[in-house]
Amino acid sequence: MAENDGIRPDWINKDYYAELGVKKDASSDDIKKAYRKLARANHPDSNPGDEAKHEKFKKVAEAYDVIGDPEKRKKYDEVRTLGATGAFPGGFGPGGFGGGGGRGYNFEDLFGGGGAQTGGLGDMFGDLFGGGAGGGFGGRRTTPRARPIKGADVETSATIGFTDALDGVTISLRLTSDAACPDCNGTGGKPGTKPRVCPECEGAGYVVNSVGGAFSMNETCPRCGGRQLIYDEACPTCHGSGRGTSARTIQARIPAGVKDRQRIRLKGKGAAGENGGPAGDLYVTVHVTPHRVFGRKDDNLTIDVPVGFDELVLGAEAKLPTLSGSPVTLRIPPGTPNGRTFRVRGKGFRRPDGTVGDLLATVEVQIPAVLDADAKAAVEAYRAAMAGKPLRTSLLEES
Repeated sequence: MAENDGIRPDWINKDYYAELGVKKDASSDDIKKAYRKLARANHPDSNPGDEAKHEKFKKVAEAYDVIGDPEKRKKYDEVRTLGATGAFPGGFGPGGFGGGGGRGYNFEDLFGGGGAQTGGLGDMFGDLFGGGAGGGFGGRRTTPRARPIKGADVETSATIGFTDALDGVTISLRLTSDAACPDCNGTGGKPGTKPRVCPECEGAGYVVNSVGGAFSMNETCPRCGGRQLIYDEACPTCHGSGRGTSARTIQARIPAGVKDRQRIRLKGKGAAGENGGPAGDLYVTVHVTPHRVFGRKDDNLTIDVPVGFDELVLGAEAKLPTLSGSPVTLRIPPGTPNGRTFRVRGKGFRRPDGTVGDLLATVEVQIPAVLDADAKAAVEAYRAAMAGKPLRTSLLEES
């Protein structure tokens, strides 16, 4: 009988609680403590050549793998309870149910019969242990249901304007992504043909590979690709891969405050899933075009404000544009040094928490390339007035 979701029919004859020395109602922490204690005491690295302890270590690891996992533990307890209540007369033995000798049992009565009958233990064990071609309870096994598979994630990029990055924008994206083959609906088989249970994994969808010692890991079946079923004739469209491509247009919301080259995740907007599985996610790398006037620093807008020398010396007021409303007035106090940055609150980018950054305005003196006669006379008069106060005296002082 093939395993399905980690469930094994031999569980009914194995007492994993006793193997770890804990009670059936032990907590997860108690089970973990017991396992760690026994694993340390019986680990092969600590007991070279001691086959008894090596075997004990394997049994302890097997027990913890089942009852140390909440989901497996629940299924294990259900299987053990069925055995204890007599649902499996005589247990599992060399002769099947009933130990191979003495009284026989009507498997059709026990497992729900065949034909039009439904229900019974047969249906339950078809779900619990999985099915496959040949073998199984009562000489028959049901075809396994293909497992849901999440769709692939999709990557794309989009370019938006600087103002759109400030306020957020909804854009249309044309996507071409991996999808189920339209002819075989993702099965990989030729339309009209019937599948059979994969003989490699016996319908489990995975194979167990040993990684050394008492440890093993499940890997996707290389023959059926995890589908659990195979077709003798491959779909001529997808050549058995079950995959194709789809083109679609979606509406994507780019949030306010997005940064240049930021990667946005749109959940469930990727490729469609298989067998009822969820769709993958869409990842959009956003490119923001530069602005003619404004720049950006973190969540703040930046702007360089050209001013005259006299405005810094005597003070002035400057009208500044904003991206979120009407202009604001910047007051420049007398004696302001060139390159000073002023902060205008609440005129920047919106943050994810709802707060808003600021506008950072840096004043920069503009030197005229040409002066008329009056302006030149005024500058020369200023030079004469400052002649006794050279600015570079400190540079010539000995240190």
